[in-house]
Amino acid sequence: MKLATYTHLNETFVGVLADDRLTPLTNQEPLSQQLAHGLFTGELDRAASVALSEVTLQAPIAPRRNFICIGWNYVSHFEEGKGKRGGGLQDSQELPEFPTIFTKATMAAAGPFDDLPIHARTTARLDWEVELAVVIGKGGINISEADALDHVFGYTAANDISAREVQRRHGGQWFKGKSLDKTCPIGPVLVTADEIADPQALGLACIVNGVDKQRASTRQQHFQIPRIIAELSDGMSLLPGDIILTGTPEGVGFTREPPEFLAVGDVMETWVEGVGTMRHRFVD
Repeated sequence: MKLATYTHLNETFVGVLADDRLTPLTNQEPLSQQLAHGLFTGELDRAASVALSEVTLQAPIAPRRNFICIGWNYVSHFEEGKGKRGGGLQDSQELPEFPTIFTKATMAAAGPFDDLPIHARTTARLDWEVELAVVIGKGGINISEADALDHVFGYTAANDISAREVQRRHGGQWFKGKSLDKTCPIGPVLVTADEIADPQALGLACIVNGVDKQRASTRQQHFQIPRIIAELSDGMSLLPGDIILTGTPEGVGFTREPPEFLAVGDVMETWVEGVGTMRHRFVD
């Protein structure tokens, strides 16, 4: 299924996208609540189908708690940042033996076609990061790599938009620079796991003003999804509805010569194979 959250005639619905039509689920609790309560059935109210062109798509699932994010998960991205991450240990260390983990606040969530704020008061270095996002369907603790994919409900596209100078000025803690409002768009749909044959074989791209900035495949991930889930759940419960961003490939703005950052009027497209494309315009 391709699940979407959408607004039609000032009401918000959860439904399934097929053949450019949206059909609402019979259970209209938010998708995150359906997963939390174990109530997702996929049953449809076929009499209430509506054309995709008549609705506004929202983020397909709202985060229950902070987005969980994996940093430096493509070797090429780790290498391109050497000497440019602000000095100190960040630039001298080898590729991490264990995943680098941080979070983004829930208010960073945004829809797949929203206008996004440039946050000019706070940052002059807003950067792009295309990512595959994993949504947990079955919670657990101490999940093995062998069982990890059984805990995945589905996949969506995300962009970990980052305020680079803010990211680095708080004692090496990334949380604030990663958590400005509406800096984590997700969508356009959430594709259930049964429709993704191999999550480690998906293309992904970020395109700004029609120019490819990032284009790669999830095959290039250093830590693959089963390892990520096993590491995260080691002694820490994952919850149904948790959203995990699995890292970004090379091509981010701050590593370019000269560095490039987002500006008012820029249009950013975020694509993940099998999921679709988000499109965002940056506004003052």
